[in-house]
Amino acid sequence: MVPEAVSYFLLISIVGSGSAGAVIANRLSEDSDVSVLLLETGGSELNNDNIRVPLKVGSLQMSNEDWAYYTVPQKYSHRAMVDQKSYWPRGRVLGGSSSINYLAFVRGSRHDYDQWAKEGCTGWSYKDVLPYFLKIEDIQIPDLFNSPYHSRGGNLPISESRVSPLPDVYSRSAKELGMKTVDLNGEDMIGYTYMQANIKDGERYGTARAYIRPVLKRTNLHISVHSYVTKVLIEQKKAIGVEFIKNNRKTQVFARKEVIVSAGAINSPTLLMLSGIGPMKHLEDLGIPVNADLPVGENLEDHMMFFMKYKINQSYTVTKDLSNSMTNTI
Repeated sequence: MVPEAVSYFLLISIVGSGSAGAVIANRLSEDSDVSVLLLETGGSELNNDNIRVPLKVGSLQMSNEDWAYYTVPQKYSHRAMVDQKSYWPRGRVLGGSSSINYLAFVRGSRHDYDQWAKEGCTGWSYKDVLPYFLKIEDIQIPDLFNSPYHSRGGNLPISESRVSPLPDVYSRSAKELGMKTVDLNGEDMIGYTYMQANIKDGERYGTARAYIRPVLKRTNLHISVHSYVTKVLIEQKKAIGVEFIKNNRKTQVFARKEVIVSAGAINSPTLLMLSGIGPMKHLEDLGIPVNADLPVGENLEDHMMFFMKYKINQSYTVTKDLSNSMTNTI
């Protein structure tokens, strides 16, 4: 049984400390007159040593730091999967999915942003969002130091992943096939590209490390881990706070200024629907009082990921012996 709620008041409440939430908490708390509460269901990213080690990324899936979601059975795909379900890892830890993902730093196609702007999303053209991408970066790739699509001095270090000779072999192969080598976060994404990753000195830099750790001493930034948000509190069609459970105790936090939901592609729409914001029929079927009839959760998409293995006649790859060696670097 969860005890009755205890109430607190702040200016801004942020739900989720992942790729967006950690950045928002950092930026908003730059103003010392603004009190910010960052809520995270999981714990500290420092509790799992494998988070910092890019080579250990596989061990993070199905770990305590992973929500470990599965999709419902698919009708027209996933024929090779058990029950035609897809495993969907999501971060449950400070830094969210940036603490458990495979570290590929990809902004997306400029054409997608421009299309959103044409459809009415003012301020979302590639020209509009590029300055914010530049503000993020501390590019570690010398060839891109002078690129107008990259910058130095931001919170997030971005490097090229070349831990073996294979990427160069692939690059030469692509050139023989008539493909050009491109910067996947530059002007043109079509061609062969070296992977760009949020790695520096061989270690992962998720948003917890890049945006939260450097500002922990700010007295106006409050971080509550192991805090499971169950509802956005709404009064007269306005979000006034959130309700969460921590240490088996229900707590309500009222935000005098705003509530920001940045809990990811799955948990954000889930939280909104639990709060009565979503498709009316779906909410009514579940017995949830409707605050707003909106198409929350629709059109959710994700990319597929395939692992392809090939036998080669030279030791180009990162082998088990090499990765465990104390005398070799990779």
